[in-house]
Amino acid sequence: MKSIVAIVLAAGEGTRMKSRLPKVLHQVCGKPMIEYLIDRLKELNIDRKIVIIGYKGSLVKEALGKRVDYIWQKEQLGTGHALAQYREDLTKFKGDLLVLSGDTPLLTTQTLKGLIETHREKDALATILTAILKPPTGYGRVIRHGDGTIRKIVEEEDATIIELANEEVNAGTYCFKKEAIFQALEKIKPENVQEEYYLTDAIEVLTKKGHKVSAYTTDESDEIIGINSRKDLALANRIMREHILDRLMLNGVTIVDPLTTTIDQEVEIDRDTVIYPFTIIEGKSRIGKDCIIGPAVQIRDSRVANKVEIKNSSIQNSIIESEARIGPYAHLRPKSRIGKRAKIGNFVEIKKSSIGRESKVAHMSYIGDATLGDEINIGAGTITCNYDGFKKYPTTISDGVFVGSNTNFIAPVKIGRGAVIGAGSTITEDVPPYALAIARGRQRNIKDWAKKRSQKRKRNTK
Repeated sequence: MKSIVAIVLAAGEGTRMKSRLPKVLHQVCGKPMIEYLIDRLKELNIDRKIVIIGYKGSLVKEALGKRVDYIWQKEQLGTGHALAQYREDLTKFKGDLLVLSGDTPLLTTQTLKGLIETHREKDALATILTAILKPPTGYGRVIRHGDGTIRKIVEEEDATIIELANEEVNAGTYCFKKEAIFQALEKIKPENVQEEYYLTDAIEVLTKKGHKVSAYTTDESDEIIGINSRKDLALANRIMREHILDRLMLNGVTIVDPLTTTIDQEVEIDRDTVIYPFTIIEGKSRIGKDCIIGPAVQIRDSRVANKVEIKNSSIQNSIIESEARIGPYAHLRPKSRIGKRAKIGNFVEIKKSSIGRESKVAHMSYIGDATLGDEINIGAGTITCNYDGFKKYPTTISDGVFVGSNTNFIAPVKIGRGAVIGAGSTITEDVPPYALAIARGRQRNIKDWAKKRSQKRKRNTK
C-alpha cells in the first residue's frame, strides 16, 4: 500500500508475563508473537515498517533482523509517548500511520486491510479497530455519542461503572493521518491511574475539536486478543492452533483428534497424510503425502518424505526419506538422515548419523556419529562407542553388512562391504569386505560343574 507507514509498539516489558524475555518475543504456535504482525504488514505490501523498542530491545532486533526499522523508547511512559518518539523521523512524510500493538498476533491481513480502507474512504483523521466482547474485561471501552459517532476511548482502570458496561472495546490498532495524531499527542497528559501518556487519549482530543474519528469493527473478536499474561498466551495458542488445524484439514490432511494435536504455524503437511492423537509437530517441519504420523509423536524442524510411518517417537532436525518406518519409541537426534525404506525400530537412538536405503536398526540400539550404507542389518543391542570422554569418533559401515546382536563398535572403525559381525563382538579394528569378524572370549564348558556345586551346597546345610 502507498503513502502508509506501519508502526508496531513493542517497547514494554510486559510485567504480568513475569519473564526475562520481552513480551513480544513469547511464542505463539512456534513463532514470536510480533513476527505475525510483521508477516501481515508484508502481505499488505507496506514498505516502511517501524518497530518501537525499549525493554531488552536488542533481543527484539536480533529476532526481527533487517526486516524492519527501529526506534528506541528509552523510558516506557505509555503508548502515546512511544508513538511520539517517531515524530522527527516523519518530518517529510505525508500520509497515514498504521499503529499496532506488538502483542496482538491473531490480527488478520483482511482486518487490517479493512481498517485502512475504512480510514481512507471516510477521510477520517483517525480510525480505530473495535470489536464486541462478552465480557469485555481487560480492554479499553469505546464510548460513542448518541448518534453513533466516536466520542472517546477510556481505559478499564479509569472507566466509570456505566462505561464498564459497554461491550465495544478498543483493539489497540489504529490508522491516523500523520499531522493530526502528532498534534493531538501534544495535548495529552498522564492524568490516569497508570500515570502514563495514553495513545487512546488522543482520540478524545480529536473529537473535542470536532474532527472526524471513525471505527472499523471486526466480526472476529478473537483476533483482537492482546497478550498480557501467560493465561492470555495459552488462549492465543489455542485459537491459533485451531486455525492451523482447520487449514490443514481443508487442504486434505486427516487429523484424527484436533483437541490432542499441536502443529506450529510454519509446518507444511501434504494431502492424505494422517495425524493421530497426541502428536506435536513444531518449527519449520515439512511432512509429505500419504504419511502416518502418531500416535504420540514429536517432530521438530525436520523433513519427512512421502509414505513414511512414524509411531510413538521423537525426531529433531532430521531428514526421513520416503517409505521409511520409525518407531515405536525411537529417538532421532539432530542431523540424522534415514534412507528410503529404512527401518528404525523399538528403543533405538540415532544421533548425527546417516542410515542408508533399506537398512534396519530394529531393536534397542544406539547409532551415533556413524555412516551406514544400504541394506544393512543391525542386530539388537548394538552400540557405536563414539565418545572417549574428550572427542567424538566416526563409525562407517558399508553396504550389505550383517551385524549380530550385542555388538560394540569402538570408533573410529570401518566395516567393509558385505562383512558379517558375530553376535556379542567388540570390534576395535577395521573389518575387510566380506570377512567374518568375531571378537569375544572363547566359550569353555566345565563338565558337571553345576552338579558338583549343588552337591557341595547340600553338604554344607546339614
